[in-house]
Amino acid sequence: MSGEKITTPSAENIAASAKAAGAKGLPPVHLWDPPFCGDLDMRIMRDGTWFYQGTPIGRPGLVRLFSTILRKDGAKYFLVTPVEKVGITVEDAPFVAIDFETAGSGAAQSLAFETNVGDTVRAGPDNPIRVVRDAETGEPSPYVMVRNDLEALIDRKSFYRLVEIGTHHDGWFGLWSGGSFFGIIPSDELPEA
Repeated sequence: MSGEKITTPSAENIAASAKAAGAKGLPPVHLWDPPFCGDLDMRIMRDGTWFYQGTPIGRPGLVRLFSTILRKDGAKYFLVTPVEKVGITVEDAPFVAIDFETAGSGAAQSLAFETNVGDTVRAGPDNPIRVVRDAETGEPSPYVMVRNDLEALIDRKSFYRLVEIGTHHDGWFGLWSGGSFFGIIPSDELPEA
């Protein structure tokens, strides 16, 4: 056996490796190809709460750090550093859009979303909004792309505000942002006012 040290994945090791990478802004996780070190008992709940070993992570700075090294490969989520890659569980989307600001109106409108981990993203062609409706209940789940195949679930209060500023275009009720129209529901499926 070589003299290589094998460690069990832990949140502490991942946090230390992420801090050591020391990049300002978002690290280039898409460029890193470290070995897979196993799954970590870390879960991101639908409401955006991060858990480690069944306990909520109460330090916002640590959650923010972990969020910057999150990557999605296929349908799976990983925390990635230059030296290790560990699997985590994401219940729905890894982030939650907790607020947004509007600038302009009509086709010139721009929607800038703020996430629960401090990211700001402007919806547009590279950061589309999509809505998935539950097959049984019809309940909508709206999302906005944040970065690199990582989405934010738009929280209920923000979605209600979005519906208030929605408009009809080409047979759809939806939203303009960044020069793109994002359909929420076919216009003919809306109830009569």
